[in-house]
Amino acid sequence: MKRLILTICLSVLFVNGTASADWMPSDPYKMHFPQLPDPCGWDVAFDSMTLQRPLADDWQCTKTGPVSDIHLWLSWVGDKISQITALHVAIYSDKPYDEYTNPFSTPDTILWERLLSPDEMTYYGSGDQGFFNPHGGPPAAHDHDSFYQINITDIQNPFIQQEDTIYWLGINVFWIPGGETEIIQPGWKTSENHFNDGAVYLENGYWMQLVYPSNDPLYRTGNLDLAFVITPEPATVALLGLGALSLLRRRRGV
Repeated sequence: MKRLILTICLSVLFVNGTASADWMPSDPYKMHFPQLPDPCGWDVAFDSMTLQRPLADDWQCTKTGPVSDIHLWLSWVGDKISQITALHVAIYSDKPYDEYTNPFSTPDTILWERLLSPDEMTYYGSGDQGFFNPHGGPPAAHDHDSFYQINITDIQNPFIQQEDTIYWLGINVFWIPGGETEIIQPGWKTSENHFNDGAVYLENGYWMQLVYPSNDPLYRTGNLDLAFVITPEPATVALLGLGALSLLRRRRGV
């Protein structure tokens, strides 16, 4: 029994200690399912020049509670990386598909927004990936190899999501630019997991669907989804572990 209690304690310390760092596919989450990065997918350019051009994708809440931890994946044009200085994060209500007024679901009203600093950017994997800017310019297949995970944890005054509700996560990224002749630009990595309608970008006040470029090396077509996951807050995970310890104590009559 002592060995079992020690195992639970160590597990709680490990989970609580790593919940604010990298997220791995075996870790908990609080959305329909994690939208994992496609190693042979595309990256959609962020536009740091204005907050009027966010990228957004939707998720369905699986447990009421705060959105205090967000993880997403990105890459850089030509693998020329730079420091991410801030992220503008917005959570929108959902405007569902309507045959007459909304041909595909889109973000609706901003429910919550913050300018946040990332905890870290860590290398995550590699593959043959393309890059494109939905606002113009030819898509570049076979552009880069590496992709990275951005972690935003312990968000203060977080948005409280409600179970079974669909929301949209809108993000723009700010980074340190290169020189006059050097192109340094990050893009939000596409996901191999698809949910509901595809991701969107804002152009001149209208939400537009993101679709596979016509030069996709694997001849894929249709809507794109973006790679992200919303996870349980560390305090909740720790309390679950403490609850397990309490249960063991009651069984022993302590």
